[in-house]
Amino acid sequence: MLRNLALHAAILALALPFASAADTKTTSGLSAAAIVEKNVAARGGLQAWRAVQTLSLSGKVDAGGNNRPTLAVASPGVKKGALPPPRPKEQVQLPFTWELKRPRKERIEIEFKGQKSLQVFDGTNGWKLRLFLNRHQVEPYTAYEMSTTATKADLDGYLIDYAAKGTKIDLVGPDKVQGRDAYDLKVTLQNGKVRHVWVDAKTFLEAKIEGDSRPMDGKMRPVFTYPSDYRAVNGLTMPFLNETSVESTRQTEKMQIEKITVNPKLDDSLFAKPN
Repeated sequence: MLRNLALHAAILALALPFASAADTKTTSGLSAAAIVEKNVAARGGLQAWRAVQTLSLSGKVDAGGNNRPTLAVASPGVKKGALPPPRPKEQVQLPFTWELKRPRKERIEIEFKGQKSLQVFDGTNGWKLRLFLNRHQVEPYTAYEMSTTATKADLDGYLIDYAAKGTKIDLVGPDKVQGRDAYDLKVTLQNGKVRHVWVDAKTFLEAKIEGDSRPMDGKMRPVFTYPSDYRAVNGLTMPFLNETSVESTRQTEKMQIEKITVNPKLDDSLFAKPN
């Protein structure tokens, strides 16, 4: 992942459908519908985003190191209580290319030591080629990976055109994100899955997005992404930095985007099962 001046006429024309699909609860005078309306405007407008069919993003992503403590292992042939080698503390930044195409197609390439690992989803099925783990065979997504993919946002995020996607938005209330005032929105997807999105109360851009919990150290840990460094690209406002944090751990991952191309030509073959 992934996600974000003004076409006021288009936004105002959508006020009625927004109001009917979003919760009418208000906090500080704003309803969920009004918050989403302001978010859409801040990100470039509904019609502008509807015109986006493909996106290509490139940059560098953290991989590898973290500062979590090393746990004792219990495996055949390993002395009880023995500790494996400590994890590297320094993150390694790897070049990546992330391509998206409606409806819900995705291709991620990560370069590692001159080789490219792949993660591909054609809108229905997913595959991966993990050369960095010395696995040279194409593998299908696991059940867990398919489940997490089903809750991913489309290329325009959870809030843009949400009513047309069958999504319901409820306002939970005011909150704080990294010391700034924000609105906590409960997003219920068409498949019944729930995500929370926090919208900054001043900029009305996404400040925090709930992700899928990760199994880690024997527990399922909540995961949140913090988008920032918003910039204008072809009249659209999008984050160029996404920091993902695993709650109750010191594990964080940064995705630094260096270039975004709107509506590049992306053939469907790019999203087919890798050879």
